[in-house]
Amino acid sequence: MPDEYRPYQPPPRRSRLTRRGRVVLLLGALLLIGLATVVIEPLLPREQAPETPRQLLIPEGWRAAQVYAAVDRALELPAGTTKTAVATAPLDLPAEAKGNPEGYLFPATYPVTSQSTPAALLAFMVRTANQKLATKAVADGAKAHGMTPYQTATLASVIEAEADNPADMGKVSRVVHNRLAKSMPLQMDSTINYALNRTTLDTTLADTRIDHPFNSYERQGLPPTPIDSPGLRAMAAAVAPTPGNWLFFVTVKPGDTRFSATYEEHKTHVAEFNRLRAAAGPPAGPPAAGAPARAQAGSRAKGPAAK
Repeated sequence: MPDEYRPYQPPPRRSRLTRRGRVVLLLGALLLIGLATVVIEPLLPREQAPETPRQLLIPEGWRAAQVYAAVDRALELPAGTTKTAVATAPLDLPAEAKGNPEGYLFPATYPVTSQSTPAALLAFMVRTANQKLATKAVADGAKAHGMTPYQTATLASVIEAEADNPADMGKVSRVVHNRLAKSMPLQMDSTINYALNRTTLDTTLADTRIDHPFNSYERQGLPPTPIDSPGLRAMAAAVAPTPGNWLFFVTVKPGDTRFSATYEEHKTHVAEFNRLRAAAGPPAGPPAAGAPARAQAGSRAKGPAAK
């Protein structure tokens, strides 16, 4: 039928939402969006705040055993874990060290996080030692004294243990160099303390006679390895000792170290040390079994013993 003959039909009316219907529709849409967010959010990676590192301080003069224990505590690991890790840790040590990091666990402050491992921390300390100590000045100084860098580190560790304060390090170094030049035993109590795994002011006659590679009373030359972790000042003193002819020294009291070129002068200083010690009373802890305590080196009262 032609269009002109079709009856007129009005266009269909669109249904219009009431105000209430529009509100319901909006709330439903918001609800769907909220549910989608709850489902999707756990699937998206969350940005976590970076972990703030804790600080692990390794002081100058610490032995490797002390460093191992500190790492165990910092990482909350069973005692002995870090010491065991040495065998497999990637440590860039000189061949002379034979895998023993003593002397190369550089004293500094190291960052520690939940991701830190004993092996990584030890490797970091050794790398730091190589960066700080393997300088041209150290290499040239070692060569000038006929020493290898490892021997220089060993000498520096003795200086670190023996010097009462940094100002005395150059003189202590000179005493060691002079004794080595004369083929005299070093007679350093710090080496005996290392052998006996202790720290004391008093060394007995029996102590000086122990059969041990680190007994520098009975054996000439430097100890076979470093005895602690030396710092930069001790390394500098090792390669650049203060000029002098001293062969003896003893710290009579804190801050008062007496250096002597002759044994007779040294005996006078030792007598002063004995007098002050007697006036102060007996030491807090008993000396090792053997002869009465001798007045010479220790962690504070330092110097070759009067033999």
